[in-house]
Amino acid sequence: AVIADANIRSQLSAWEAAGYGHLPVCMAKTQYSFTTDPNRRGAPRGFDLPIREVRLSAGAGFVVGICGEIMTMPGLPSVPAAESIGLNAQGEVEGLF
Repeated sequence: AVIADANIRSQLSAWEAAGYGHLPVCMAKTQYSFTTDPNRRGAPRGFDLPIREVRLSAGAGFVVGICGEIMTMPGLPSVPAAESIGLNAQGEVEGLF
């Protein structure tokens, strides 16, 4: 079952009233399972799928349901490489490679 709290259902209703009810839904969740648990691999049965957030991507033409703890920009590290770039005492750039 898909589980969404009252705030999420209210947001979806507002978007539907605003004319976005026809948009397809994209679910953002772990790539390892249909569940939000990456350890339940494959296609398990009899689980709940809690939606923690919804986002409207009106320009792209879809609604995103965010499930579990997941980054929505795949391929990016959780710590940007720019955080390890800096200047040393001589004013030279360090941390590029």
